[in-house]
Amino acid sequence: MPLDEQAETILRGLNDNFPRVETMTGAQARAATKAGRTAVVDAEPVGAVQDREIPGGAGPIGVRIYSPVARPAEPLPVVVYFHGGGFVICDLDSHDGFCRAMCTGTGAVVVSVDYRLAPEARWPAAADDAYAATCWIAQHAHEFGGDSDRLLVAGDSSGGNLAAVAALMARDRGAPAVAGQLLIYPVIEPVFDTESYEEFAEDHFLTRAAMQWYWDQYLPDRRDDVPVYAAPVRAEDLGGLPPAIVITAERDPLRSEGEKYAAALADAGVPVHCRRVAGMFHGFLTIDAMTAAQTERRELWPRLRDLMAERAGTPST
Repeated sequence: MPLDEQAETILRGLNDNFPRVETMTGAQARAATKAGRTAVVDAEPVGAVQDREIPGGAGPIGVRIYSPVARPAEPLPVVVYFHGGGFVICDLDSHDGFCRAMCTGTGAVVVSVDYRLAPEARWPAAADDAYAATCWIAQHAHEFGGDSDRLLVAGDSSGGNLAAVAALMARDRGAPAVAGQLLIYPVIEPVFDTESYEEFAEDHFLTRAAMQWYWDQYLPDRRDDVPVYAAPVRAEDLGGLPPAIVITAERDPLRSEGEKYAAALADAGVPVHCRRVAGMFHGFLTIDAMTAAQTERRELWPRLRDLMAERAGTPST
């Protein structure tokens, strides 16, 4: 499906202006992408936003807690959100607009996690932070009006990887109970010759060269021995994981691996809704000014609310 005029203009701008991270150090890539951010003028209003630090295995982890305007008497679902950025770039601010929109659109408390970044903190640092944050949020959800029985993990791109890994760790370690997972064009494994990589290796914002560089920062020298908590599709058993929503984009080099993971979950008996968004490229859903992103969010929020209605440990209908 061809891009609409607005999407084509945005993609052209990304192709022309987004830093070639593969030519940089991690610190340089972070500085360059921060410098290129557009200032937020009209942030989506929410009931409250709180920045705080929570304990992690290797030191404090920053989180940002978004609470909706409407606060009913009963506890609200909680979404633990992990931002994308190839395990190297982005932060709480880069995904602030999307987390606000999710909070408003679903009526849930959203907790965005500022996990450690590579290459300064390589695997398993981000995965360990993701799991530690999920555990703490489950244990303390009541402090910010959340219902730990309706706790979901979610993320985009590399954050989708961390959400999937956190769900896998929670299953393997027996806690916390996770009611669902939302994986938005997730990074799943370091394989760069899939159908979608062959189709969209260049000229669609995220490139094969960039993804190879991101993986080299996160998990160097492990291509032949990739741990399952870095590449969740390689787990021997995916049974017993929480119901999943997997969103992929047609023109994304990561499309094939996201759909492979969705199929593997389904084969293991996990309830899965997998949606490929026609005509779209990697990263589109978090571009607040993009009409196609707003349209897809309106499709996603009701489905996510349905997933939130499930309680952890109960069969999905």
